[in-house]
Amino acid sequence: MVEHGAAVDRARLRRRRRGVRAGHRTPAPVVSSDVVARLVAELGDRVDTTPDALHAARADKSGHAAAGLPLAVVHAGSVADVQAVLRIASATGTPVVPRGAGTGLAGAANTGEGEISLSLRGMDRILEVRRDDLLAVVEPGIINADLNAVLAEQGLWWAPDPASRDISTVGGNIATGAGGLLCAKYGVVRDAVLGVDLVLADGRLLRLGHRSVKGVTGLDLTSLVIGSEGVLGVVVAATLKLRRLIPGEVRTLSATFPDVRTAAVASAAVTASGVQPAIMELMDATSLARTHAYLGLPAPAPGAAQLLVQTDGPAATAEADAIAATLVAAGGVVVVAADEAQAAHLLSIRRSMHPAWETAGTTLIEDVSVPRSALPAMFDVIADLERRYGIAIPTVAHAGDGNLHPNFVVPGPEVPEEIWQAAGELFQAALALGGTLTGEHGVGVLKRRWLADELGGDQWELQRQIARVFDPAGILNPGKVFAP
Repeated sequence: MVEHGAAVDRARLRRRRRGVRAGHRTPAPVVSSDVVARLVAELGDRVDTTPDALHAARADKSGHAAAGLPLAVVHAGSVADVQAVLRIASATGTPVVPRGAGTGLAGAANTGEGEISLSLRGMDRILEVRRDDLLAVVEPGIINADLNAVLAEQGLWWAPDPASRDISTVGGNIATGAGGLLCAKYGVVRDAVLGVDLVLADGRLLRLGHRSVKGVTGLDLTSLVIGSEGVLGVVVAATLKLRRLIPGEVRTLSATFPDVRTAAVASAAVTASGVQPAIMELMDATSLARTHAYLGLPAPAPGAAQLLVQTDGPAATAEADAIAATLVAAGGVVVVAADEAQAAHLLSIRRSMHPAWETAGTTLIEDVSVPRSALPAMFDVIADLERRYGIAIPTVAHAGDGNLHPNFVVPGPEVPEEIWQAAGELFQAALALGGTLTGEHGVGVLKRRWLADELGGDQWELQRQIARVFDPAGILNPGKVFAP
């Protein structure tokens, strides 16, 4: 696991133990065993101190691991459990790291020395579904795919569709501001959440947002919480904006191109055509070849890149035909799925990309977004980095919204500094093209050193001050997102 930034984290931990963090005086810390004893007295067997649980809480799927072992993992089963943990943490000055399924890709849920890992995974109930109001109220630990399986029985669905939907939680989606394959047409998590119940660092419970379609009373704190990565509070319930299942058919097609730049130009042509696909995913040659090998499929042509496109709704067939014509004109070889089984097979290739690379070693799954017209230029940047650094950077992209996932794969457990240097150049290039450091994974630990480059010093400091309003003592997810 990557220990990038571990020395900084240890130094910050020493400062917290002295009672000082970010200019705020925290309660005098107590002995770690006393904190655990208080947790056990309040929560009993929900407190887990077994070595396996502590080691698992150190890491997520980013390839990064926190320094040291947490004090305990608390498996919360109710709002009262969460409040109890945070009251004890606030009274003792003990850091708390909220955690869902541990599928994050920025290290935001990793828990280290002297910290409590607060797991929300066990809070996975659907509390309410209202077909007439098109909303559901759910606990944070429910898995995306499980939620939609239940909603489908009532002709409903929740639109956010990360590639990890079978293993990621709704609460994790909210914490990171997740996106996925359907964002171009149906929006990101922020577009699909009406409100959240939030427990503050001192244990108080706030109900933010509304159940109505419209609601502009006061500041939009719900949107502020979405994507805040656990530094403002712990989400214990969410009111979700639902959609009715799309009527009509779904059409799926793939288009193979001789190289990734040609595929990127073709995806921009689809966007410019005015036809809006539900899904438009791009896989470069390295990703496509690796995934085919992982799934036991015939190897694609050398250098070949692929676009996967899906249309839905009453006009799905006409839209698929129009997109196919655009892709053929751009140099693609198009295959239209003949049935649902073939369509599912094409989608499985895209969804298997990250599992395929997990077998190759430590993988930094990066996440930048650029304007859709800048996709070809961003792939030019990636190709240049590959040449200059002598490395492969397998990349997939949500081409429909300009979100790229370049991957840096190294054989050992530690990421060399030159890889971080290449990643830094990649991030700066995305900013120069009018883009952003992260479209959906969040900042966490891995991108905190570049955050001020995008925000600027004044906005970085303002956002940091806002976080301290919610959590004056700085005990929630310290060292994540905002770091000097």
